[in-house]
Amino acid sequence: MNDHKPNSTRRLLLAAVSAAAVGLPAMAQAQAPWPTKAIRFLVPFAPGGTSEIVARSVAAELSKQLGQTVYVENKPGGAGTVAMQEAAHAAPDGYTIILGHVGTLAVNPYMLKNQPYDVNKDFIPVTLLAKVPNVFVIHPDVPAKNFKEFVAYVKANPGKLNYGSAGNASAGHLAMEYLKLVTGMYITHIPYRGTGPQLTDLLAGRTQASSAGLPALGAYIRAGKLRAIAVGTQHRIPAMPDVPTVAEMGYKNFETSQWYGILAPAGTPPEIVKRLQEESLKALRSTSVTERFATDNAVGGGGPSSEFAAFIASEQNIWKDIVVKAQIKAD
Repeated sequence: MNDHKPNSTRRLLLAAVSAAAVGLPAMAQAQAPWPTKAIRFLVPFAPGGTSEIVARSVAAELSKQLGQTVYVENKPGGAGTVAMQEAAHAAPDGYTIILGHVGTLAVNPYMLKNQPYDVNKDFIPVTLLAKVPNVFVIHPDVPAKNFKEFVAYVKANPGKLNYGSAGNASAGHLAMEYLKLVTGMYITHIPYRGTGPQLTDLLAGRTQASSAGLPALGAYIRAGKLRAIAVGTQHRIPAMPDVPTVAEMGYKNFETSQWYGILAPAGTPPEIVKRLQEESLKALRSTSVTERFATDNAVGGGGPSSEFAAFIASEQNIWKDIVVKAQIKAD
């Protein structure tokens, strides 16, 4: 009887040790540092636009800081819904993130009736990356030297001109429709699959006007291939001090800018979201990104998740009204 108790105790101890040993790999896996592999950064538009420029600038710095490649994958289509749906259904492990912007987050919920996801429930806002001024440009062949002459010409020739955009619900589409609403112009929208393709036709004169971010347009404006007639910000931008704002042209309170931020699939661990936000802020403060953003008059973000979530909510309130009043539709 006396020998039985030590043997029983011994067996219990051995069982406990074995159980602990079996649990160690799972525990180690749960506590494994992030990231341990490459991170996919989805961009819901074709190459050549401001969205890609912002994403690649930040991704390059994140790759250095995290010690793992953060690679940008352009996935255009469906006014951004193709990439957004893929991101919404991706594993919430921090290895798939997506670039959100005004169209996909603030306009599509009111413009598109049947989205296969809910932008407010299926994603976690990580951080705002940048706000970029919208610039309104026309082809030099358009017989208008400034904003007022352009509006007058379009009104005198309703439906004669076409404007291109990076696609339905792209920032350029929204800016031009907002401008049409306040000015009473009638100009036809031609959606493309990205800023690059639409600029090809604009530069060739096949379309006559557009709105996009300065990063995508700056070189063509400086070369005289496009004429900048206005900016969508409340104040003139340093890069083009002679170009007026729409607001100062008599359309009080008019303001529209492009903005971009990082989203992760819902369920992504809070510690990964926080790390992503902190590393993004560090990337935005790096010399390469600050210099690039300064050239393009972009304003960097980097704030916490809660701040970006509040910003998205405020933008949704603004654009909900504009979508209804301007009757913005997915052409």
